[in-house]
Amino acid sequence: MKGVSYKLLFIVSFLTVVSCKKKEEVKVEKAIIVQNSVEYAAGLSIQKYDGYSVVKVSNPWPDANKKFTYILVEKTESVPDSLRKYQNITVPLASIVVTSTTNIPFLEMLEVETKLVGFPHTDYVSSEKTRVLIDKGSVKNVGQNERLNIEQLIDLSPSLIVTFGVDNSNPMLDNLQKSGLKVLIQGDWMEQSPLGKAEWIKLYGALFGKEEQAKDIFDKIVISYNQALKLVEMSDANATVLYGSMYQDQWYVARGKSWVSQFMRDAKSNYLWSDLDGTGSLAFSFEKVLDKAKEADFWISTGSFKSLAELAASNPHYSQFAAFTSKNIYTFENKFGATGGTIYYELGPSRPDLVLKDYIKIFHPELLPSYEFTFAQKLN
Repeated sequence: MKGVSYKLLFIVSFLTVVSCKKKEEVKVEKAIIVQNSVEYAAGLSIQKYDGYSVVKVSNPWPDANKKFTYILVEKTESVPDSLRKYQNITVPLASIVVTSTTNIPFLEMLEVETKLVGFPHTDYVSSEKTRVLIDKGSVKNVGQNERLNIEQLIDLSPSLIVTFGVDNSNPMLDNLQKSGLKVLIQGDWMEQSPLGKAEWIKLYGALFGKEEQAKDIFDKIVISYNQALKLVEMSDANATVLYGSMYQDQWYVARGKSWVSQFMRDAKSNYLWSDLDGTGSLAFSFEKVLDKAKEADFWISTGSFKSLAELAASNPHYSQFAAFTSKNIYTFENKFGATGGTIYYELGPSRPDLVLKDYIKIFHPELLPSYEFTFAQKLN
């Protein structure tokens, strides 16, 4: 009997040790720091764990007073209790509604455009592939960004609505969530790094279970962008550049840390407002712009002008710029899809390598003699 007791004691002790060891292993496993797969985008992080991913959107709009965390849960999997307080989204998604044309290329690159069931103001979509889906009724027009048709969205019952906010007041977002719809706030438009904007494709890779495909696509864009940088590595940034145009008696120029300014800097040009601190744009009077940029070599105009005559008709004072006289005016905004959507606004953010090559072709045409513009067009 004494021998049996010793054996039982040994077994109990052994099981206790094994149990404790397993608990320690579980603790160690949960303590592992998972690498953020995002490198360039400042407002996005994606950490993948076994069975789920943690997505954080840290800069959704200017002066945001909140950040967002989403848990992407693979089907049949579960997440730790500590993460249940965040919105849990089952992936891969069966269907999606997006509200910005910049999202359309990501869906198409990942070959999941058929999962799109709704979009606000579908005329804005330029892509021929997605327009086919719209024309045959697979993608419904769900209103406008500020006034989405909630009843229609409830009927569509998408797995997820990806949308955006512009400030700390988002009544539409609140209404969507109150209706039981799952919503994810995307902040790609806040990125100022060209590659940072494009890297948001990784979010869609995570949403549709195509992380590796998204990484491969983005890596190729990075390589292409860096090859373009290499082209101008030895070039001088001598060409002076004016940017913008008049809008309601104000001239909006891109600030020095903006997305646009970064392209002109990378393309080796002397953008005249590169020292203007901040992102976005700043309004000036016509006189102030003329005083600084009258003799600028190039003018990158905003607006959908088709010709110099049309540009001059909008404001006769434009002819005072040397770039107008020398016919060195370009625009990225006058190529459109079948229903009027601007191709640059839709595709440009996801293909910064093509945008950069257009700028290089403008400022250093000898480096890309046979290259044809993707977005830019010279006004004649």
